[in-house]
Amino acid sequence: MFVASVIVSSLLILATAFSGYGKLTGNPQVVEPLTTKLGVPRRFIPVLGSLLVAGALGTLAGIWWAPIGIAATACFVLYFLGAVVTHVRAKDWAGVGPTGALMLLSAAALVLRLLSL
Repeated sequence: MFVASVIVSSLLILATAFSGYGKLTGNPQVVEPLTTKLGVPRRFIPVLGSLLVAGALGTLAGIWWAPIGIAATACFVLYFLGAVVTHVRAKDWAGVGPTGALMLLSAAALVLRLLSL
């Protein structure tokens, strides 16, 4: 189970670090859809990016120290649940799929980390 946990966690780390980096650097391809389609205030974008990068670092540290990995992946599940709700409320159906996939990836990382104890 531990090997599967590391593989899934690594995918989650890459996806969230990349997304967080895009938000922190103000990449227009990342920021514009959030502000125009979803109505996220521009001042929240760096906060969301920081949460993603912090979660990626926590998930990485959780490979060696399980409690922080469990906490980080549980927070990712909640983060992406909120993102799915935001996409649904904005009727952005195209954004629900990728965001839901990240939520499921986060849940898989959480379950696998718990099972690898």
